[in-house]
Amino acid sequence: MISKTVNNVAEALEGVHDEMTFMLGGFGLSGIPENAISELVRLNIKNLTCISNNAGVDDFGLGLLLQKKQIDKMVSSYVGENAEFERQMLSEELEVELIPQGTLAARCQAAQQGFPAIYTPAGYGTEVALGKETREFDGKMYVLEEAFKADFAFIKAWKGDRVGNLIFKGTARNFNPVMCGAAKVTVVEVEELVEPGELDPNFIHIPGIFVQRIFEGKNYEKRIEKRTVRER
Repeated sequence: MISKTVNNVAEALEGVHDEMTFMLGGFGLSGIPENAISELVRLNIKNLTCISNNAGVDDFGLGLLLQKKQIDKMVSSYVGENAEFERQMLSEELEVELIPQGTLAARCQAAQQGFPAIYTPAGYGTEVALGKETREFDGKMYVLEEAFKADFAFIKAWKGDRVGNLIFKGTARNFNPVMCGAAKVTVVEVEELVEPGELDPNFIHIPGIFVQRIFEGKNYEKRIEKRTVRER
């Protein structure tokens, strides 16, 4: 078995540079690759295109890259709780491509599985379909959407082994599995890194074949995007 393990986040991000396209797993602040994002901030690389469901919040997650103007284009399904994302979009400081959430997931999965494109009914007859090929199947119209092309995918998993097999926990599973293997290089950070054979094969969500680099992350904050509590 080939070990995919690297020693730290700096080694995991070797080869990243300006003007690259990145996929980043997570939904809001759930399951985001915190260590990878912090390292991208430290490296101060710029002119990035980021494919992610949304951009976290102003002072955490992808919001940190937006604060430093490292991102030129966001490909997302919604703005979310990030006021800086909204401000940059409305002021045209940031190019934004908003995509229906299911289409975003399907375009990731198409890239993962080696398909060049998909047909989806989502967006037909709206601005989403402008300039795109459409086609009728069984009396229903569909829009052709191309698979994403990304240089790196940054993924957060709960547990992983040294050959890249992954287990996700709860809602942190979200976009992470469909982004694994959907870029030229998939980098995974895990909370717990174990030896091959320690993970129950029946509970592995993503096999190591989709992973190029894996490391054990540190100092996870796991912030809650919007806390809702009930009265006593």
